[in-house]
Formats: sequence, structure tokens, C-alpha cells
Amino acid sequence: MSQSKIYVGNLSYSASKEDLQQLFGACGVTTDIRIITDRDTGRSKGFAFVTFENEDAVQAALQLNGSEFQGRQIKIDVAKDTGTGTGGGGGGNRGGSRGHGGGRRDSW
Repeated sequence: MSQSKIYVGNLSYSASKEDLQQLFGACGVTTDIRIITDRDTGRSKGFAFVTFENEDAVQAALQLNGSEFQGRQIKIDVAKDTGTGTGGGGGGNRGGSRGHGGGRRDSW
């Protein structure tokens, strides 16, 4: 499977989807732009993912790594596929000091 998504880091917190579309539109057709935001505040976390129609556009976009965009030196890399699903999965008991066994706490 070819990779058609890039990670864009060190973005200005005021960068918009339209700004990224303008920057990467010269590289090729973008199919999705996601600026990652803080769940509680809705403010940008300073990075985004851009998906392109084809891998040639990704290669063109990678050439912009280290360039200045809105006063910041952006970092561009191929996005790492974390698989499908909802995330990290069951962290379980760190150190094993809790859980498993015991009954209700108020019955001590």
C-alpha cells in the first residue's frame, strides 16, 4: 500500500485548513486536511495531517520540510500508520497494585 498522508509539525497555532491547502495545493490534489486540536479548548496543537490523492504529491510535499511557513520552520514527514481502531487499548494495571479480586471497598 502506498502512503499518501503526511505529518506537518511546528505549525503556527493560527494556521487554518485553507492556509495548508494553499501551501500544499502546489504539490498535488489534497483529499483531507486535519489540524489536530486540543479536545478541551479546541485550540490547535501545532500539527496536522494532510492526505494527498497520490504518492507523487507526497514526494513533492516532503521537499518543503524545513521551509518557513507563517514565521515557523515546519517539519514534514510521511505519516506513520497507527492502524485502525480507537487507540492505545487496555493499559491495565501498572505495577499490579489494583484490580482483580476483593469485593466491594465499603465491605472492609
